[in-house]
Amino acid sequence: MSPDRKLRAYVGAAVALIGLLAAIFFGAPILAASLALVAGGGAMAMATARGGQPIAEDQAETKEQPLPDAVGLLAALEEPALIVRDRRVILANESAKTILGAHIEGVDIRLAIRHPAAAERLSRPDSGQAIGPFAKTELTGLGDAERRWEMATASLPDGSRLVRLTDRSEYFASERMRGDFVANASHELRTPLATLLGFLETLQDEKAASDKKTRSRFIQIMFEEARRMHRLVDDLISLSRIEAERFTAPLDSVDLLPLIEEVRGSCHRLSDETQSEILVEQRGARPVVVGDERQLAQLLQNLIVNALKYGRNGTPATVGFEDAGEMLAIKVTDRGEGIAPEHLPRLTERFYRADPGRSRAVGGTGLGLAIVKHIVERHRGRLDIQSIVGEGTTIRVYLPKAGETSVIKES
Repeated sequence: MSPDRKLRAYVGAAVALIGLLAAIFFGAPILAASLALVAGGGAMAMATARGGQPIAEDQAETKEQPLPDAVGLLAALEEPALIVRDRRVILANESAKTILGAHIEGVDIRLAIRHPAAAERLSRPDSGQAIGPFAKTELTGLGDAERRWEMATASLPDGSRLVRLTDRSEYFASERMRGDFVANASHELRTPLATLLGFLETLQDEKAASDKKTRSRFIQIMFEEARRMHRLVDDLISLSRIEAERFTAPLDSVDLLPLIEEVRGSCHRLSDETQSEILVEQRGARPVVVGDERQLAQLLQNLIVNALKYGRNGTPATVGFEDAGEMLAIKVTDRGEGIAPEHLPRLTERFYRADPGRSRAVGGTGLGLAIVKHIVERHRGRLDIQSIVGEGTTIRVYLPKAGETSVIKES
């Protein structure tokens, strides 16, 4: 107990004793009891801590113990949070223990959060003032080299500090992806533009322009580069539109077979070039799903075109369907070179190519599977990619079924 509180307790006890003796001396037992009760209450009040509770010796000396309200408050927070006093962690919620360690309570904060920026911020003296604006510090690599955290600290009235950690990894990853997207899109547009400008400059030369064979070859290359830019711009617009609609789930019933026939018709030239056909394996219930017809047509177009482009010449691109409970799986398979396992997790990233040279050679924009992924997410579905090097790739898209479906006979 502090000297000041001890003094107040002694004074209160003396007042109680004097009152008791005076009442007995004047022959008034009831008065004596009343005075003793009042004086004793005064003594207790003088020795009472904040909140009206008596301070026991161990409570007064154990300043590190957090208030019960603080325990409940930190437990209710999903983010890692700690209370620090005299540079020691006196309380940490479960999220903080998961990130920093299960035994951080009682540990020096500089050892609990092992980061130079955190140590510099938390080593400063506590202000002891009322809660003010959170001071924020960015922490990179805490717990994992790729993780980015924001540490916010605020002083509490009793001189302790509230420390809160917010995981900003996803935000920074999104910012990095946005920057990469702009850089990649600029590069993808710059390359065909440079080709076009180069050939146009060449054709300005009368000698080169007068050679019909050279002019014809140049014009054909320019035409292909212009088409490539057109496809890229179309894909960028499609991706932007799909992202804008991602919070609105489609509600229409869509029959997939007519869409596949449309894709078959639009891919006849590519099928002829690769000497590959599009096989549809359809048995049982007719494949009808809940979705956006325009976007599902684009999804099928991208998957089937990829199967034709990356499959071996003369091998078919196969489209099938699988019952998956409340979902219907669309399965598109090619018999190509396959994709190495390390590339599979990144195939749906914008402009990511497992084989950049081959992808550009076949006219890919690098956005096809990114568009497929966003369409699947908007339809509340799931995308699964499996590939075996040397054998081929199978992509399954799971979409919600559209209630009762009509049954067609097996062919």
